[in-house]
Amino acid sequence: LSFIRRILRTVCHLDTHLFGCSAAAQVKTSRETKGQFLSVNMAFSVGVMSAMYLTKGITGAHLNPAVSLSFCVLGQVQWGRLVPYCLSQLLGAYVASALVYLVYYDAIMDFSGGDLTVYGPNETASIFATYPSEYMTLGRSFLDQVVGTGMLMLCILCLGEKRNTPAPAELIPPIVAVIVLGISMSMSGNCGAAINPARDLGPRLFTLTAGWGTEVFTCYDYWFWVPLVAPPIGGVMGTFMYLIFIEWHLPDPDQPDNDSALSISETIKQVYYFAVYFVFFHVSLFLPGSYMHVFDRM
Repeated sequence: LSFIRRILRTVCHLDTHLFGCSAAAQVKTSRETKGQFLSVNMAFSVGVMSAMYLTKGITGAHLNPAVSLSFCVLGQVQWGRLVPYCLSQLLGAYVASALVYLVYYDAIMDFSGGDLTVYGPNETASIFATYPSEYMTLGRSFLDQVVGTGMLMLCILCLGEKRNTPAPAELIPPIVAVIVLGISMSMSGNCGAAINPARDLGPRLFTLTAGWGTEVFTCYDYWFWVPLVAPPIGGVMGTFMYLIFIEWHLPDPDQPDNDSALSISETIKQVYYFAVYFVFFHVSLFLPGSYMHVFDRM
């Protein structure tokens, strides 16, 4: 029963997609007179923060299948919970897209003239799912999503590490939101920075059933699989990078750090003696007599 409640609460994490897709609809249908691209990035970040605050105490704030998979790899989440979590995240994204469609139905129809398309100046499919820029290839798009999701995991894994500089638990949601904002602002020009399979596939399935047709899957050489496959790979790669380059090099909390045994004053004193020795040694090379007896008094 407790696990079922977790699944239901994960389905209800509509905030991420509701904030983000609503902002995208407002910006798109107003032709950027009521917001800009930055508005969409900030709205998604606020959605991440609010969804984490809502679900952190119940599910651990699992909003992204790529993140859930990475925590399974780390052994912090049971593998048996991965598929239910992913399906619930997908369903939540689908429901959120439906709500956005209902709220902005009149604006979408007025903007598109009733023609729901993926291409052209009046396309509206990008309100919900992500699509690549026309200059992007499948390979570059895949790399774009791998790098973006890898950066996400690399940044969030350190937040709870007590051997490093952990963030206060109550501040983790806004910190993660800022991380997402940074990735969105810097890595969304190519493909929209999905970095979340559920965030892309859920809305894409909704547009399939709401009138946009199969073109949402066949467009751009069947590009839909890129934000579905690349983020989990990028998340796991980012996780291994954190383990190899950061976690395995952190000090063992059970062993005292010998380097920290010296007080600040002792360290300054050693630096001072070294500097004095260095100066006197080089001066003695050019002056008659020996001045090395000075160091016998130190």
